Amino acid sequence: MKKLILVRHAKSDWPEETDDFDRPLADKGLQDALKMSKHLKNSSINIDYLVSSPAVRALNTGKIFNDTYHLDLVTNDKLYNPSENNFHSVIYDLHDDVNSVAIFSHNNGISNFANSITDHIFHFPTCGVAGFEIDCDSWSQFEGARKKLLFFYEPAKI
Repeated sequence: MKKLILVRHAKSDWPEETDDFDRPLADKGLQDALKMSKHLKNSSINIDYLVSSPAVRALNTGKIFNDTYHLDLVTNDKLYNPSENNFHSVIYDLHDDVNSVAIFSHNNGISNFANSITDHIFHFPTCGVAGFEIDCDSWSQFEGARKKLLFFYEPAKI
């Protein structure tokens, strides 16, 4: 069994003359990311590996989770403005010794991808987190594997 955890970046700010890619987290985003990372850790949700969009707001969300979990955090360009296929590509690139991965990305891609692998209807709020159990031994089996929603957390409801 593998576990896939999808995390939409926390609330961002958009200062004047700042490109979309370089948008920082807002104060609320910093607080929500810390709250969500601690909630997952306190709920005994294990994460082995973190993969993030390189965009500042997603990467900083990942770094806050990394401060809680103390893991390797890598970036993947495919997670910025992603399509569903981009998520598949990132997942297929994972090593099989990774049993639980958290992927930090953006809407609408992350909501569309979550909806493509479950019967539940998702619209990820900022710093929303969904966890799935994937019935496979290798990430290469992801597409055909049974997927079960384990949890969906929103910062406003934690």
